[in-house]
Amino acid sequence: MTETDPVPHRVLVVGPSWIGDMVMAQSLFMLLRERMPNAVIDVLAPSITASLLARMPEVDNAVRMEIGHREIALGKRRQTARALAERGYDQAIVLQRSIKAALVPWLAGIPQRTGYLGEMRYGLINDVRSLDKDRYPRKVEHYALLGLAREGEALAELKHPELRIDTARRAELVDALGLETNRAAIGFAPGAAYGGAKQWPATHFARLAAELDQRGIACWIFGSAADRQLAADLTAAAPKHGVNLCERTSLVDIADIASLTDAFVGNDTGVMHLAAAAAPRVLAIYGSTHPDYAPPLSNAEARFWLELACAPCRKRQCPLGHNACMRDIPVADVLRACLDPAARDIPSLHYASGGAPAPRTSLPETNALS
Repeated sequence: MTETDPVPHRVLVVGPSWIGDMVMAQSLFMLLRERMPNAVIDVLAPSITASLLARMPEVDNAVRMEIGHREIALGKRRQTARALAERGYDQAIVLQRSIKAALVPWLAGIPQRTGYLGEMRYGLINDVRSLDKDRYPRKVEHYALLGLAREGEALAELKHPELRIDTARRAELVDALGLETNRAAIGFAPGAAYGGAKQWPATHFARLAAELDQRGIACWIFGSAADRQLAADLTAAAPKHGVNLCERTSLVDIADIASLTDAFVGNDTGVMHLAAAAAPRVLAIYGSTHPDYAPPLSNAEARFWLELACAPCRKRQCPLGHNACMRDIPVADVLRACLDPAARDIPSLHYASGGAPAPRTSLPETNALS
């Protein structure tokens, strides 16, 4: 059901600072656009995540606010609030649960400020929503619930994020980066900015790259400055068809290139979630986090998780010192999933959904690996 009004409803969403969270928030934007097709939907976000909003057709405007993740910066928030007050928003939807996130809508005098209470935000949030985590366990649902017209409505099935692909820019990237599009390609997101507990070992990624390279499959390796050595090592492990894209792509570039892959492999990171909104298939590796809380939102995805007694610990580094939840996920399992989208009897496979288009080339059978 949609809601129409001769005067468009104006909504400001205070968006997430984390890449993966902003991708997941697109399901909320889709819900808002479906419910209020004539509304103005703007999103307040830092530049790093605001850049993704240009690829989300449900969003009218990205409002950038350059404040560090833990920075209070009350002066900057007041300045932003004064500018926003002139836009006449009817409602603000605050996705984060911190006091800082709720300050700008309150300072801007936006009359309806929707969110969860979080850090004692009485007054800052005046349209308080409750959260039944047993009924709605996924983070994407936690965001989407804030887009319902009122408390207590049931949440319908959500649409998956789907970033718009810039085909002209993609063609430029293929030429500039020397990407071979006449062979199958697997994208790699081997980094883990949050900490080592979320990272499949570099040696495992390298063995996977080597196995794919031997089969004539391209390995496109993405990363930030923190992943420079890791990306170099993986590229060396795939000497024929490995391409080091570390520090050579923006976030929206990654989406464009991911759309050309046959599958994309990554840890539970922002880049993996970004790829899920653009690549035809995503293989996500989980350890210290639960794969059902923030799964890749894709019609064709696979999650690897061992469900050890100590997991999910949600720590940055393994508190037991062995990182077995990631270390013991075999290379052979992930390799088989890369080569065979239909495989469901893989030992460490926690969940798999959907089919996938047949790869552009015929892929040889996997060898046994541990």
